[in-house]
Amino acid sequence: MAVIETRQLGRRYGSRRGISGVSLQIEEGQIFGFLGPNGAGKTTTIRILLGFLKPGEGSAEILGMDCWKASHVIKRDVGYVAGDVRLYPWLSARRGLRIVGQIRNDDVMANGLLLAERFQLEPDLPVRKMSRGNRQKVALVLAMAHRPRVIILDEPTSGLDPLMQMTLMQCLREMAADGATILFSSHTLSEVEDLCDRVAMIRAGSVVVDETLISLKQRAPRTVIVRFCGHSEVSSVTWPGGVQLIGRSEDVAHLELTGESMPFLKWAASQPFADVTIETPSLETLFQAYYQPDSQLQSEVK
Repeated sequence: MAVIETRQLGRRYGSRRGISGVSLQIEEGQIFGFLGPNGAGKTTTIRILLGFLKPGEGSAEILGMDCWKASHVIKRDVGYVAGDVRLYPWLSARRGLRIVGQIRNDDVMANGLLLAERFQLEPDLPVRKMSRGNRQKVALVLAMAHRPRVIILDEPTSGLDPLMQMTLMQCLREMAADGATILFSSHTLSEVEDLCDRVAMIRAGSVVVDETLISLKQRAPRTVIVRFCGHSEVSSVTWPGGVQLIGRSEDVAHLELTGESMPFLKWAASQPFADVTIETPSLETLFQAYYQPDSQLQSEVK
């Protein structure tokens, strides 16, 4: 059974579409990346999962329970950080942990203070004296202190420096290894690539990609740099299928390679090339392609 599941989920805001036909399945222990630009529908989907919004179409479930009808039960096992964190000016990490413990009827102080230490957070410093990054740390500590079975994070690294981003990633990996299921919403591809097992991408309210990261990397285009011997002309070469010339100079060609690299390398061995360099597959290039109107990638998905 999927821990988080949506089926043909839809929501409108008057005449404006929020999301349409969003179907997701997130398994136990999985770190699931939810990608898309601002306004694509990520936050609307998350608000429905948390029971803040009622779906107009379809259904959403967490731990086998309806997110709207059983929201109060689901929230016992969920940790959540909003994309725009707002905290009371008088709140400190320690006071927040005390309040969270009272609300949940559970002592979360010890684990919360350990998390605060990992995030280099002063537990008694009030929010009004904190930087944006430290406020973000408080929100993360309060969301994870009760060891939730489900963690939903909407742009959680906003304001964090690179060191603290790495600390957060390590915490999430440890929690996933212990069985927690994590929905990690972001528009930053690099951090999703470093962290997640599976990725869904939402565009204009609809999911256009839902694949494992390994599968995406296999399809991602690669940048190839070819250096010619002597004064060989780049323009005289007939490139094989799956290769697109994207730039050239007198003795250097910059290519984009789609598909397996071995057939290209076998072909290149018979050509007057001095050197061939194939770079790591570019997921960024692949994802950008889904945003282009009438792109071939979108047609293949449909």
